[in-house]
Amino acid sequence: MIGIVDYGLGNISAFANIFKQLNIPFKPIKTAEDFTAVDKLILPGVGAFDYAMQLLNDSGMRDKLDDMVLNQKIPVLGVCVGMQIMADSSEEGVMPGLGWVSGSVRKIDIAKLNLKPTIPHMGWNQVYPKKDLDVFSGIDYEQGFYFLHSYYFSANNKDDILAVADYAGVFCCAVHKDNIYGFQFHPEKSLLNGVTLLKNFANI
Repeated sequence: MIGIVDYGLGNISAFANIFKQLNIPFKPIKTAEDFTAVDKLILPGVGAFDYAMQLLNDSGMRDKLDDMVLNQKIPVLGVCVGMQIMADSSEEGVMPGLGWVSGSVRKIDIAKLNLKPTIPHMGWNQVYPKKDLDVFSGIDYEQGFYFLHSYYFSANNKDDILAVADYAGVFCCAVHKDNIYGFQFHPEKSLLNGVTLLKNFANI
């Protein structure tokens, strides 16, 4: 059973529709009690880092979520800001992140871009895997994934970088550490590639 963490941010219904299409059991997680019988987690998110952390901290689910991920080692997939809050901190705010993957969130360097307007990085872009993991099985790398962001995850440990993309230079667009996966792009908006990715995650 996949639990989609609903703390007030992220397109929960988009993930739900994909899992319905795939006949994969799922349920929304809105309280600490809802984690029962869940063996995988989706942590979505859109918007600002501090706002996301504040909502998660105020949700009553933070302690249970930390326990599931860090102690029980339940596979978790963070998307967009859901990935960014896995870091230690962000240039976008002052609140500490979850600290699940060592790193910080930084703003895309506008000085390195030639086109205007330059941020957010919006639209389809190719990704380049740094690890050969089943989560990327069957992905069309030429098609890539859909992005919408102005900040990116800067991992402290290069071994935690799962994939990179190129926009204002090469940046980390996916992380992986043990049972933790994070994607800056939006699989729920990435058509067949996104469906394939979520199916692969469900089969981990």
